[in-house]
Amino acid sequence: MRSLREVGETFRRSIPEFDARLGWLLAVGTIPAGAIGLVLEKQLQELFASPSYVAAFLALNGLLLFVAELLRARSKNGADGQDADQRITAEVSWWQSARVGGMQVLALLPGFSRTGSTIAGGLMVGLAHEDALRFSFLLATPIIGAAAVLKLPTLFESRKAAASQTALLGAVGAVIASYLSVKFLTRYFKTQTLTPFAVYCLLSGSASFMFLHR
Repeated sequence: MRSLREVGETFRRSIPEFDARLGWLLAVGTIPAGAIGLVLEKQLQELFASPSYVAAFLALNGLLLFVAELLRARSKNGADGQDADQRITAEVSWWQSARVGGMQVLALLPGFSRTGSTIAGGLMVGLAHEDALRFSFLLATPIIGAAAVLKLPTLFESRKAAASQTALLGAVGAVIASYLSVKFLTRYFKTQTLTPFAVYCLLSGSASFMFLHR
């Protein structure tokens, strides 16, 4: 029988080099949000309990999306014969991946869009719009997976059937909604702009904040 080392080496060689590098880029990009989320978990939970903070951050998210749209309009075209994953691995350095991941930290604040912030981060490091969109969606997988691994044991330890069933139904709904959203947004962002989303966030966030402080 082959040793575990030989099996591991065979598996490593079966993975294309750019796929392996892309995986490491995603790992590096996940570190900032993962680390800050763990360290400031309680403080972030308190922000989610404050409607005023949610409204203010939603309005700021609108401004961020406006910036992302300006960057998108100036970004290069990614169509060069390679697919998006190959272009990402060729153009993004470890430091740039960490910078995009740093933008993902904003999504820990209630009202900020993870997709919008990471698209903006990808555009800031020089990616084409479609590549920034692709990298943004890929970055969602490890951070969501890590959150699930962290929180699911606590849920199951509670031994409350109602809570487990509610969480399961919510998870199924989230998977379906995420799949449909990604399919729609991938097509939408190829030809349309972020402006409608920016206007919605800015107006609704500002109106909510003023209503709460009238």
